Amino acid sequence: MVRELNERVKYIGADDLDLDLFESQYIVPEGVSYNSYVILDEKVAVLDTVDQRKGEDWLKNLAEALGGRKPDYLVVHHLEPDHSALVARVLSDYPDATLVASAKAIAMLPQFFEHISLQGRTLVVKEGDVLSLGSHSLQFIAAPMVHWPEVMMSYDAADGCLYSADGFGKFGALSKCGFYGRDDDDWACEARRYYFNIVGKFGVQVQAVLKKAAALDIRTIRPLHGPLLEDGLDYYTGLYDIWSKYDVETEGIFIACASIHGGTLAAARKLADILKAKGAPRVEVSDLSRSDFAENVEDAFRHSKLVLAAASYDGGLFTPMYEFLHRLQIKGYTRRKVALLENGSWAPSAGRVMKEMIGTMKDVDIIAPAVTIRSRMKESDLPALERLADAILNA
Repeated sequence: MVRELNERVKYIGADDLDLDLFESQYIVPEGVSYNSYVILDEKVAVLDTVDQRKGEDWLKNLAEALGGRKPDYLVVHHLEPDHSALVARVLSDYPDATLVASAKAIAMLPQFFEHISLQGRTLVVKEGDVLSLGSHSLQFIAAPMVHWPEVMMSYDAADGCLYSADGFGKFGALSKCGFYGRDDDDWACEARRYYFNIVGKFGVQVQAVLKKAAALDIRTIRPLHGPLLEDGLDYYTGLYDIWSKYDVETEGIFIACASIHGGTLAAARKLADILKAKGAPRVEVSDLSRSDFAENVEDAFRHSKLVLAAASYDGGLFTPMYEFLHRLQIKGYTRRKVALLENGSWAPSAGRVMKEMIGTMKDVDIIAPAVTIRSRMKESDLPALERLADAILNA
């Protein structure tokens, strides 16, 4: 797709509607976009390439946008292969082009392109450096670990545009979710799932970039995935501020359940009913065995409180819950309150393992009392569930 953003800037990215798993793990039912841009000024700059899957489409887009001109610069904001797969091809097709990137990105390039020749063809940029193209210029902003160490963003004062790399990205092809954020029915849903699973561990680094961005007159954000953002930027930056501070976005309770034969799930749903009857503002229940793990991670970070309901398994913890907690560990889950509901037919062990895993997380407190049921919830278990509900609401 080639789309004119203004008289000198064009979008040349590509939609991927056939990808089964993003990063070989995240489902993308609405596909994904690989965004790329070209600035046609006195000098011509190509801003990032795309995934190899859409390489031929992108090369056609590039040729169409160039209209016979040749790029002076290829700017690599982020070296991850879904944005840099065509770097060697561009340098081969346009031998006079200079590659512009951070020192770390240039050092890493040979890891991805075995026979690439960079001698005399690179321009290393760092925080505050400016690449002048004519009426447009790119001021570089270091964004290490958002979400790779080599990442740079850039700001073009002529457009008031922040080229934000993976920041402010989301799942969803533009042909599905809309080219601009205002066209997207629910930007936050897939942007949140993207953020917490792709970027979310690095909240401190995101906060650092947000502080730099606050000093700029940003009127549009052009990410490497998802819609371009122009209207109501305070909404998008406000959500990023909440997410990267690990603040609560939604007051409510997320009940994550790992049930083998349905007994634990029945108890989790009963607890949800009790919480709603007691006035809980929002209660969501997810069956971890049958739901998207990335959405479960997202919901854990989104809500103010978490309930873990799991069956015991092989003297430990039923594997969907173990996997869920492992993902929370590596994504930096923090500053939340968690309640426990375990099930065990002869030797309940789920609660012990869940406590051990939660104990590795910073500023995550366990709400007492934990509840144990035996195989199936019975009427005699209801008082304990009532007490747990009260403790959750009062925590």
